[in-house]
Amino acid sequence: MSWESCFLFIPQNGFSSLLLNFNVLLCSFLFVAVFALCLSPGGIAWALSKSRVGHHGHAPTAIPGPSGLPFIGLVLAFCNGSLTHRVLAKLSESFRARSLMAFSVGFTRFVVSSQPETAKELLNSSAFADRPVKESAYELLFHRAMGFAPYGEYWRNLRRISATHLFSPRRIACFGEFRARIGVEMVEAMRVLMQMNGEIQVRKLLHYGSLNNVMMSVFGRSYEFVTELGQSHRSDSGAGNEAAELEGLVSEGYELLGIFNWSDHFPLLGLLDIQGVKKRCKKLVSRVNVFVGKIIEEHRERRTHNINATHGGSCPIKGSDQSEDEDGRDFVDVLLDLEKENRLSNSDMIAVLWEMIFRGTDTVAILLEWILARMILHPEIQSKAQSEIDAVIGGNHRQVSDSDLPKLAYIQAIVKETLRLHPPGPLLSWARLSIHDTNIGQHFIPAGTTAVVNMWSITHDEQVWPEPNRFNPDRFMIKQDLGDDRSAVFSIMGSDLRLAPFGSGRRVCPGKAMGLATVELWLAQMLQSFKWVPANNDSGVDLSETLKLSLEMKNSLVCKVIPRVY
Repeated sequence: MSWESCFLFIPQNGFSSLLLNFNVLLCSFLFVAVFALCLSPGGIAWALSKSRVGHHGHAPTAIPGPSGLPFIGLVLAFCNGSLTHRVLAKLSESFRARSLMAFSVGFTRFVVSSQPETAKELLNSSAFADRPVKESAYELLFHRAMGFAPYGEYWRNLRRISATHLFSPRRIACFGEFRARIGVEMVEAMRVLMQMNGEIQVRKLLHYGSLNNVMMSVFGRSYEFVTELGQSHRSDSGAGNEAAELEGLVSEGYELLGIFNWSDHFPLLGLLDIQGVKKRCKKLVSRVNVFVGKIIEEHRERRTHNINATHGGSCPIKGSDQSEDEDGRDFVDVLLDLEKENRLSNSDMIAVLWEMIFRGTDTVAILLEWILARMILHPEIQSKAQSEIDAVIGGNHRQVSDSDLPKLAYIQAIVKETLRLHPPGPLLSWARLSIHDTNIGQHFIPAGTTAVVNMWSITHDEQVWPEPNRFNPDRFMIKQDLGDDRSAVFSIMGSDLRLAPFGSGRRVCPGKAMGLATVELWLAQMLQSFKWVPANNDSGVDLSETLKLSLEMKNSLVCKVIPRVY
């Protein structure tokens, strides 16, 4: 008798009951198995990775980390409004995993390091040469720009172009006078606002100043400042509408990149676009293509007719010769002049230029707002910085300039200390992605893993920084006097991961030197011109944070400025 015929002797209702029990048992087994995977160290994304079955026949050392919630992992730590850097710092302490901690966000596999040595190994590893491209970044064209372009010849070409023509020391010096002019205009706008309102809200002015600075070097254009009252403080181009449109494009882009998009971590949701991110990105990109494409065409027309338009691209240093100083061209001219083998398509040019505007505006304005808040909270430090400026400038009552910055060691120290306490990119802004299997320490990390460095956690670790919560710029000052070149010995350019706000390794921020020069100059100009005090004598400053694309002050800084006599 065959085994199939045995079922003939089982009553029909008994067979149905047996089948039902079997299905229940199978479903229960599968549920328990999947639930067990969800509860494994690092969560479900790590449980499903090949690191769990070993590497080259050897079982790897499991990376410690929280399992998070079943199926979704640490999603709630990344949702809008969460201070993700603080959540990850606490978890790293709880799991004794400051060196390396594993976790999952949906089906995305993460590691995070909160230790300088491991962070440096990770960021300088060739395995982590790529960036994970979020849906919003891809839709906004950034996969064809330097920040998110895959590691390879195209990315290296963009890096060479930017290092040579946009962020070289010669280029930074070339635009020093224009940066100083923007600083003077912001100071004047603050005087006007104080006379009108009795207080100022600095965020919008800083944002417009940063945007203008980037626009001159990228597009060879400058726009008028517009305050929240609609008062124009400068108008040399008649491009108020264009400036407002540009500000709207940048603001919309920040919002879209800063949104936690569920589709990035749950692939099936990408088909639904439940948050409308893809739809909004497509609308924004069409506007960006028109805006940037128009400026590119204007440059082409000018070049075709051999118009030597100083507004379009000459170096703002008086007496500079554009024919001899090619660094005086704006970045559009640079891209149009590339040799044939390196020339970019029109769509790639738009992507690169759009990213330059986008990346260059955010950090400077946010960092300066944090610094000014600290100056109000610490009047003794503010006074010390102003005394240094007065000593360097002397009795000739001139405005501080780029050439003074190497002598303003305390100004530099204030900037570094603010970057330590309030890093604009607490998780180094954009993460890394492993392009092949690798090992960090004793831990195996498979290809496709997203790696994050928690710079905020490192800079608030008392084992790394004594009294980490105290604002103390003196920690960055040299004790001995080295004459006019006296400066802080601690480099923040990426070689020392105790404080590397611009990243390290292949993907270090290429504009770090220009950004620092801008912040230091504008800070010196503002401290030279004003004493900064609270809006109300009986109130301090709210240092509450909000993490969007960058770590910002939750509430915009509102204060008073008192003109100084110097």
